[in-house]
Amino acid sequence: MIDPRKIGFDIDGVVANTMQLFLDILLDVYGINHVTLDDITRYDLQACLDVEPRIITAINQSINEGTYAGRLEPMEGAAGVLERLSTYGPIRLVTARPCPGPIEPWMAREFSLNGCPVKITATGGFDNKAEVLKAEEIDFFVEDRLETCFLLQDHDITPILFAQPWNRRPHPFREVADWKQLENLINWG
Repeated sequence: MIDPRKIGFDIDGVVANTMQLFLDILLDVYGINHVTLDDITRYDLQACLDVEPRIITAINQSINEGTYAGRLEPMEGAAGVLERLSTYGPIRLVTARPCPGPIEPWMAREFSLNGCPVKITATGGFDNKAEVLKAEEIDFFVEDRLETCFLLQDHDITPILFAQPWNRRPHPFREVADWKQLENLINWG
């Protein structure tokens, strides 16, 4: 069972439905409708999508900067579990984004956390997450990037893989398909 005071979360693909926003922008701005979520079989979008690299880069930049026109939705079930976790202390989010940018106001709009602080750390890269989590005394981390799970394991942090089409390869980690499954792993005391 997971101690609710010792868990942290990745943002994109775990808390935020960022890939759906990517697909929405791809359709609305660029008129590209042949790509589905199941086509995203790798975290590196340029390696798995038949889309011009400049378009992928432009969309990722607009998402990171918060300049997109569409709505970034929370992952289904995230709000209820995070609200419940907020009674145990700060919500800890660690992202490989270069800066938290629009995530802080987005969290305030999308989640009712009863005044609980949300600590967002942008590491600028995947390799730096373990160091941040160790400093925050986080023992469990929910992540959708399989490669990051291996890095976390090497630093004695227990990864929980949030199942997505881009992480469907064999692995040794506990996996959850959704926030309901994650909620069932937490020791609510």
